[in-house]
Amino acid sequence: MQKTAAWPLAFIYAALIVYASLYPFENWRSQGVDWTAFLLAPWPKYWTGFDVLSNVLGYAPLGFIVALALRRSARHLPAVILSLLAGSLLALCMETMQLFLPARVPSNVDWELNTLGTFLGAICAWTLERFGFLDRWSRFRANWFAPDAKGSLVLLALWPVALLFPAPVPLGLGQVLERTEDALALYLQDTLWLDWLPVREVELQPLLPIYESLCVCLGLLIPCMLAFSLVRHFYQKAVAWGLLLGLGVGATALSAALTYGPVHAWGWINAPVQLALVVAALMAVPMMWLSEKMLQVLALVFLVLQLTMLNNASASAYFALTLQNWEQGQFIRFHGLIQWMGWLWPFVLLVYLMQCLSMTRTSKMSP
Repeated sequence: MQKTAAWPLAFIYAALIVYASLYPFENWRSQGVDWTAFLLAPWPKYWTGFDVLSNVLGYAPLGFIVALALRRSARHLPAVILSLLAGSLLALCMETMQLFLPARVPSNVDWELNTLGTFLGAICAWTLERFGFLDRWSRFRANWFAPDAKGSLVLLALWPVALLFPAPVPLGLGQVLERTEDALALYLQDTLWLDWLPVREVELQPLLPIYESLCVCLGLLIPCMLAFSLVRHFYQKAVAWGLLLGLGVGATALSAALTYGPVHAWGWINAPVQLALVVAALMAVPMMWLSEKMLQVLALVFLVLQLTMLNNASASAYFALTLQNWEQGQFIRFHGLIQWMGWLWPFVLLVYLMQCLSMTRTSKMSP
């Protein structure tokens, strides 16, 4: 059985679908409705093209990834049929569970459109495999990436998506301490456990411009080092360098455009950010010659440093108001999914780097 990065991507995407389908996970109760009622209900009289498109496109990647994983790991299995059944069953389970959420409305049309999206995605993967595109990708991956690059590729693929969630500091993912404290205090309000929460003697202050520049610089350097650790040749690292710089700047600009409007897409590039982007681009060049282990060690150190600075600083009151307005747009935040990716991506990377270094040390110690 061939190892493939498609399986972890499939499980991650399925988890995102579950989260989006059952959000906000509140007020669970039986409403006394037969669970088959929505399956036998007539089609609605009113619907929009956005509803159709979002339901189809929401499940198309799942069908594509699952079919791709099956084709690469078990070619003797009917990938399209199994992908269709998996996607349709998942959609049916999500629509059924929405019967217990007063804020959500189950729909047979949504289930059918989700099933259609899964089928289209699976057919697309089968077509690409049938005409040899997947074999070309396999050769491309073998030529460009190390054999154990699966986890790194998944993290790099999710990085631009995580950047879509607005951050107090551009490219500064993982600033969660202040919001975690507020959420925990609110949750434990009027309970005895509230007194157990530690109280800071000094209130958090916004970052100084020099530290803001450093956080932006590290936020761009860390993905570059992760990519350099899995890419084989120098010219390939140069391509990855340019691609990651473009993705980081482009995703942050898109986030600003979605948050403040297209006119303000580049408003985040102030003097400290400009300096940080230039320094990060220049510092990344000599890192192309470093070994895989050294890159992972440096990425781990830089990540800990960035998270420490970010979580010892507060966001401005203006940003908190902006974030509250942004979170009201369900289309932009996809029911809270992107905000979780923006919060958790650096911590997942932290665990991944520690695991890689631990495995490297264990392999060297073994006889």
